[in-house]
Amino acid sequence: MTPQQLEGIVNEVQQKFNAGDLAGAEAVLRPHLSSGVGPIPLWRLLAKCIRPQGKIGETKLIQEMLVDSFPGDLEARFDLSETLLLLGEFDRGWLEYRYRYSLKHTKIIDRKVQMPRWNGNPIPGKTLYVHDEQGYGDTFQFLRLVKQAKERSQARVVLEVNHESYPLVVRSLQGVVDQILPKGTIPPPFDLHCELMSLPFALNLQLSDLPGEIPYLLADPERVNKWAARLQSLPRPWVAICWAGRPTHFNDGNRSMKLDAWKPILETGASFISIQKGPATAQINELPPNCPVLNLDSEIMDFEDTAAIMCLIDLLISVDSSPIHLAGAIGCPTWVMLPYIPDWRWLINREDTPWYPKHKLYRQDRAGNWPGVIDRIKNDLLQLKSQFN
Repeated sequence: MTPQQLEGIVNEVQQKFNAGDLAGAEAVLRPHLSSGVGPIPLWRLLAKCIRPQGKIGETKLIQEMLVDSFPGDLEARFDLSETLLLLGEFDRGWLEYRYRYSLKHTKIIDRKVQMPRWNGNPIPGKTLYVHDEQGYGDTFQFLRLVKQAKERSQARVVLEVNHESYPLVVRSLQGVVDQILPKGTIPPPFDLHCELMSLPFALNLQLSDLPGEIPYLLADPERVNKWAARLQSLPRPWVAICWAGRPTHFNDGNRSMKLDAWKPILETGASFISIQKGPATAQINELPPNCPVLNLDSEIMDFEDTAAIMCLIDLLISVDSSPIHLAGAIGCPTWVMLPYIPDWRWLINREDTPWYPKHKLYRQDRAGNWPGVIDRIKNDLLQLKSQFN
């Protein structure tokens, strides 16, 4: 194959991929790779085309081949990590996940800490600096490991978290760690550090270790009382909803929805309470009268309010966004709406999740099929509502 022929194939595949024609892109590639050998760029494209179609096992084999052939390709190593973690293969998955800050779009958020990274060994007499990273949901999900890090390290542990989560974390983990700081605060001298999402690798986290102790985040009792008074006039069940994640998330087009698509759910007669924040809340005003939703956007000031509401509601229904992780950390029953190929933390082919025992997963049975998810949730919600009659 000449360089010109290779370039032509790559361009054709990329055009089909960009147009959403994954099967067509795959069909272009297959003849050139049918012998089991072929140009590396085509193997990369094949993995990129078949993973969203649910061909995870074959994707893993291709990605492993790419990493074995080019161990210095850190983007390939990160892609492999997400596939391994999706399959529940935590040993190598956490190992390769270390390369998450080696990508073009993540280098800007990488923190260059000029101290060794903790490897999970005991370090009595030393200070371990644990700092959060990425999104709020990641923080809520992996805070469960801070107590274990304290016990394993036998060190003085300083924990840094984002400002939005700080009050909630102080209430929940004061006494578990030695010091909690809001992000941007200059930490005291420390000997080793560890990102919050590097704790699974340091602690050799396995599926069998999950979920651990739940709840590990605690709401403010005064806020709980405040919201109990606010919501007391609503008939049960109380169902909180969140239909859109952060718009800047790289996969937001697959995970977020329009509230209009929720009409079959909103017609079931439950009391729906929106904990949605941001521009998506404007969609509430477009709903018909038979789909009443209580809009709390202007009343929810912070995660303390959201946590308090989650202590009171009967159920949260949400797309894959930070509220489902906060709910899991608190122990709130949650139904999670997932795209066909979800984020790695939800694994595959199961309706439950080892991370959160009170969560139920509603997966698309094919790419883009939100109506099927909506229909299953509607039927289950009608059954739940009948228990309150």
